Amino acid sequence: MADPPVGLLIAAVILKIGWESGYSIVMRMLDGVDPEVTEKVIHAIHHVSGVQDVTEVRVRWLGHRLLAEVNVGVDPSLSAEAGHHIAAEVQHQLLHHLRYLSNVVVHVDPLTASGEHHHRVASHTHGEFPTHAH
Repeated sequence: MADPPVGLLIAAVILKIGWESGYSIVMRMLDGVDPEVTEKVIHAIHHVSGVQDVTEVRVRWLGHRLLAEVNVGVDPSLSAEAGHHIAAEVQHQLLHHLRYLSNVVVHVDPLTASGEHHHRVASHTHGEFPTHAH
């Protein structure tokens, strides 16, 4: 008498596990990363002295580990050497606190021009080539 309900329960558990596994595999194939990872990256960066803003965070799978690319805004009056030290400390903190990262690429911007939209090149032409933007 209990066989049909137990069989349905087992089937439901198998379907749930299959769905979760399939979802995880598809997300991994599409370089999908859990939003909590991005939040942890931002949180760790904000603990680095000299970082005034985090404008871009990109995290993706690279084999069995993750690669992070971040843009941080710093005081525009800092020297290139001071900006480099801040970038090195951001990389160190991320690799130290998030052990599943394989590498971190840090781009330092002055706070007045921080973010990808400040790096875009407007439409332009090169001789005979069609108009394009970067």
